[in-house]
Amino acid sequence: MTRQAPLIAELVNLATARWRGGASVQPLTGERLATTFAAQLGDRTGEALRAVPDSGRHLAELAIGLRQVLLAERSADQAARINAMIRRYGAQPYLVEDVGQPFHLHFHGSDGTEVEALGGEFATALALIVDGYGPDRFGQCAARQCDAVYIDLTRNASRRYCGAACTARAKTAAYRSRRQT
Repeated sequence: MTRQAPLIAELVNLATARWRGGASVQPLTGERLATTFAAQLGDRTGEALRAVPDSGRHLAELAIGLRQVLLAERSADQAARINAMIRRYGAQPYLVEDVGQPFHLHFHGSDGTEVEALGGEFATALALIVDGYGPDRFGQCAARQCDAVYIDLTRNASRRYCGAACTARAKTAAYRSRRQT
């Protein structure tokens, strides 16, 4: 679950964010989205993703659904969207033993394509995060000119920025604002 969180946020940010780190960005689509996101995955998974016909469009649809979950204003809406994604992608649990790692659960979707598998895995990961950490662990970056999302897995639920660059920008802006007054 925790290793899926950065991948979920990255997919959503690649496909939906229009501002990142204070700069205007064009959301990725089509083959560029598939290729860029596949590079974040392991070799075998990335290769399988790139082989899916029209994978960029399917990834963009997944990203839009994930963004709706992450930014839902009410926890009931968030839960309903997660449950709908679990059903849509047919998430099914199974045990996997990766090289050098003990058995662990995966929840790939059941429809056969790598995008469907990721959809099931990501939807279940979000459900487990809500179950283990609570529904208030998702958000949009609080930095100026950034609409990237984050998933907060910190112990004290203190995350408010998408990454180190936005954290630094916000702290610098606050410092400069205090110095001027």
